[in-house]
Parts: sequence; structure tokens; C-alpha cells
Amino acid sequence: MTWNDQFLALFDRCLAKYQEGDTDFEKYYSCEEARFLASIGCKPREFFDFVEDFGSEGEPTISTALLVAAVRRDYFHTVQKGIPSDKELTRDDIPTFGEELEGMAYLPRILAKGRAKLHGELDPDLMFGCGGDRNFLKKHGDIHPADFLRHLWASGNEDNKIVHWIKEQQD
Repeated sequence: MTWNDQFLALFDRCLAKYQEGDTDFEKYYSCEEARFLASIGCKPREFFDFVEDFGSEGEPTISTALLVAAVRRDYFHTVQKGIPSDKELTRDDIPTFGEELEGMAYLPRILAKGRAKLHGELDPDLMFGCGGDRNFLKKHGDIHPADFLRHLWASGNEDNKIVHWIKEQQD
């Protein structure tokens, strides 16, 4: 089975557990499934956040979860050479909801969360692709979360590049 098929099968299994009322995600994964998630640079809580949001809100979709995981997996294998980061970005480390960059409220926050997602450094209490992120991306050109991550990766730490790209999406 390819990694994407494993991801989708695990998502379906976890979604069924969630829909049955089981929200104790720490008991969702077998040792093999936990190893699989680690092999693609995905933390158990990150995976559950996508399951939970889809199960309760209908978005992000399963295909979006897979595409976001694919970007993270590519970054994990290409840039990090399969070695997880030992850093973690917490709520106290990221910009607030109202902070602006180039007149765009929330942009500093989603930039910080997106970079932390790429690096595998999101605190379990933070989610890239949450409702606030989805709202920002929809408002600024209906940007797909995986596309945002790929462009963020390509822009490196140069915020002006990602700002320019976002503005292009709104035209």
C-alpha cells in the first residue's frame, strides 16, 4: 500500500471512530499507525485535528488533509532528511489574530503557523488549516491550504514573496 492509501485508510478508520463519539484520539492509533504517521512527519494530534474538523464541520476535506500532509511529508523528507525538529511553536509564540502585514489581518499568524507546519513544529494545541486559516485563505483568493504551504516553502523566510503571491491570487 502506498503512503497516500495508508493515509486515506487511516483517516476513514479514525473518522468512523470520531463519528461513533470516540474523541480520545490518543487511543486511535496502533503502534504501526503511529510509526506510519511519524514516517510522513505527522503528529497524532495533527492528524486528529483534520479528522475532527471534517467530522464536525465538513472541512477541510479528506483530499485537503491528504494534500497538506503531502507537502509536510515532502518537506520532512527533502529538507529535514526524515529528522523531526526538536522545536515547538506554542500559542504564545505566534502573532495574534489581529496583527497585520501589508494591510492583511491574520497574515503574520498564518505565516508563523504555516512555517511551523512545514517544519513539524506546531504545538498540539495549534492547527494549520483551522477555521481561521481557512477563512483567511478563502478571503484572499480562495487559496488551497496545500498551495499556500508550497508557496510558503518556496518563499523561504522572505515574507514579501508570499505577500506578493497572495496579492496576485486576489486579482
